[in-house]
Amino acid sequence: MNKNLYNENQTIEEIKNTFHTAEIKLQRESRIIVKLRSDLIPPFLSYAKNYLAFNHLAHFSCVDWIEDNEFELVYLLYSYEKNIVVIAKTRISRDKAEFVTIKHLWRQAETYEREIHEMFGINFTGNDRLNEFILEDWDDIPPMRRDFNTIQFAKDNFYTRPGREDAQDVRETITKKSGEKIPDFAKEFSVRNLK
Repeated sequence: MNKNLYNENQTIEEIKNTFHTAEIKLQRESRIIVKLRSDLIPPFLSYAKNYLAFNHLAHFSCVDWIEDNEFELVYLLYSYEKNIVVIAKTRISRDKAEFVTIKHLWRQAETYEREIHEMFGINFTGNDRLNEFILEDWDDIPPMRRDFNTIQFAKDNFYTRPGREDAQDVRETITKKSGEKIPDFAKEFSVRNLK
């Protein structure tokens, strides 16, 4: 048996024995997906770090499942010892977009939480630094939510300002310089077509 696969199967068994309700899938060699109820994510992350040697929080992100009225929080953990990635996922309500901080487990989680707060509007209780981070003077809905209209925002804020009358669409500029045609599917997204 492949040594890595042995590690993966052993890791899956250890998770199953501790988190009985977890949905666990071996996505491919060296990659395990673990779906958990939201209340189990903090203890799972602590367990993965302290008992399973997943010491590195490689990434933390969010997916907007607007059709289900939910956000999915996605934590990527890496074990240098096992050479395995565990992707821990959970879903929370969009209506009450709130979760607990994990910055006590990994210091860099604070930065991810600040970004997710600003881009999706999720509040992380216990993180006292959820103030303005990347966006300056933002007063619209969080821009990574799927109900945010990026094209309309660009039209309203960048192409109708005085002095921008001669602004060119970047695709038009590239087309002129390279001689390549804009694909039909991309034309509908041009801000110029919204005027």
